[in-house]
Amino acid sequence: MSQDSPPSEPPATSGRLNLPGVLPIDGKQPLYWLYLGLKDIGHSPWLSLAHGWVMAIGGGLITWLAHDRFWLLASAVSGFLVVAPVLATSLYAMSRAIERNEIVNLRLLFKTWTQWQTLQNNAPVSYWCLVRFGLLLALAGTGWVLTSSALITLLAPMPIQTPMDFIHLVVLNPDSYLFELWLMLGGLMAAPVFASSVVAMPLLLDRQLNTLEAVLTSWKVVLAHPMPMVLWAFLIMGLSMMGILSLFIGLIVIVPMLGHASWHAYRDLVDTRDVPERVPRQESV
Repeated sequence: MSQDSPPSEPPATSGRLNLPGVLPIDGKQPLYWLYLGLKDIGHSPWLSLAHGWVMAIGGGLITWLAHDRFWLLASAVSGFLVVAPVLATSLYAMSRAIERNEIVNLRLLFKTWTQWQTLQNNAPVSYWCLVRFGLLLALAGTGWVLTSSALITLLAPMPIQTPMDFIHLVVLNPDSYLFELWLMLGGLMAAPVFASSVVAMPLLLDRQLNTLEAVLTSWKVVLAHPMPMVLWAFLIMGLSMMGILSLFIGLIVIVPMLGHASWHAYRDLVDTRDVPERVPRQESV
């Protein structure tokens, strides 16, 4: 379903939002995105898996430093799940290059992570919007950690200091529904974050839209395809938790697979034919 014919004319800039259209998909399409993600890993395995190694090593290091500090561990896990779409930016760029039969190498990754330094906010090609979106996701993750810690601090029968305290006093406590309440709160806070980010980051990388337009396009996608997006959310959450619970070893494959798959989700979901490509600003000589 991917489409990439050049637009006949740039979108209007009168201040009115011009959101891309949403393409039709099959209800089982999210499973196909995972297959395409694995296929992209096979194209450049060392570069793709390097992203997973970075996440796995970072997760292992945090766990080693904070193994007896529950809230620090909770912050790390929440931060991974919320900020992962930003960290996967270079994976989106790799999948885009593979799609276009372009060269995929370290130079591509370096360019992807340095183009955000174009700080001209009034320029349609500015990459600063990617940084702003990443900051918004980081704030959302911080808000979840603070909210959940306040909930458990107020309702737990005893102070929660370590992961084992959380398991015994919250998860396995037969006289309390605190764990169920905690999960419900997490779901309520995670849903709008997912709806705001499901295609926003690859869209910002690929096309000349601002942060608000990318977020609203993500919401438009979710509202147009609620059931496939629920399946996609469960796949992302389930695979991410599998990677974390495997002592982060599973993230070596899961992170690049989900990153590449998210690019294909964006390409199958968003009609970008009338949206100009985001071309990096050329340095003046």
